[in-house]
Amino acid sequence: QECKCHVSGSCTLRTCWRALSDFRRTGDYLRRRMNGAVQVMATQDGANFTSARQGYRRATRTDLVYFDNSPDYCVLDKAAGSLGTAGRVCSKTSKGTDGCEIMCCGRGYDTTRVTRVTQCECKFHWCC
Repeated sequence: QECKCHVSGSCTLRTCWRALSDFRRTGDYLRRRMNGAVQVMATQDGANFTSARQGYRRATRTDLVYFDNSPDYCVLDKAAGSLGTAGRVCSKTSKGTDGCEIMCCGRGYDTTRVTRVTQCECKFHWCC
């Protein structure tokens, strides 16, 4: 909820409205939930779920659960619609998803230096 004070500035009269929470906070919350997610499979009668791995904790009502592992987007997988990351251009200095460390999936990468000569259509104007 967000509120604003009216013109007087004394806040004796305020207008409040519902607002979305901070995007970063929401993303961090979802990431924590995802990292603690439990893989499950349906029981034989199909009415419930049980942990897919022996010895792992049982999922609670508030846990995030999943059936299948996510596809490996590093490799070509036409069934999942993934072209993989091989052969793509990455940024050597970036720490984001466009960076070579993440995009190359631990395979290593080659660096090349490219020099381009282009016509800039510059004009020299003498002044002073």
